[in-house]
Order: sequence, then C-alpha cells, then structure tokens
Amino acid sequence: MAVETGYPHIALDESGRPVIAGTTLKIIELVVEKLAYGWSPEELHLQHPYASLGQIHAALAYYWDHAEALDREIAEQLKRIEALQTSARAKPSPLIARLRAQGLL
Repeated sequence: MAVETGYPHIALDESGRPVIAGTTLKIIELVVEKLAYGWSPEELHLQHPYASLGQIHAALAYYWDHAEALDREIAEQLKRIEALQTSARAKPSPLIARLRAQGLL
C-alpha cells in the first residue's frame, strides 16, 4: 500500500521509495532518464504516457526538494550495478566453462 507524501501525485511504495501515485514508476527512474538523455518533462511524458505531465512535473519537484538523498540512492544503485558487472566479467558463464572443459573453446 502506498503512503502519501504531501506532494500531489507522489506516494511512497512498499519499500519507502517515492513513485508516481497509481503507478510503479519510481522518481529516480525519471531523474536518471532526464540526466542520461537530457529529456524535458514533455519528453519524459512521451516516454511514459501513462503518467500525466502534471505527475512528471510533481516528480521532478519532489526530486529537487530531496536531491541529496535521491542522488545518494542513485549512486548506491550504480555501485551495485558496477559490482555485478565486474563479478560477471571475472568469471565465465557456466556455458563457457563447460565448453572450455570439453575443449570446444
């Protein structure tokens, strides 16, 4: 069950992460798209047509009011992704290992 935040259109999901109310779209997902692609609120709306332009603007306002905490969460997620990628590169997949063991690679 979502919890209201005092921001129109914004709720906290079961994990306590801010989302656009009535959706599963996390605020940090929109922010990452805005930063990565330089998308305007209108472009974000085109990419997520189930969210109104008002909801997109509310999400961005919520971000700017909580930027320090959300930026920290984004950085932590990027570290986890990088660790997973490093781990995946460090050891071959089970298929590659089997093929090497059989002398096929």
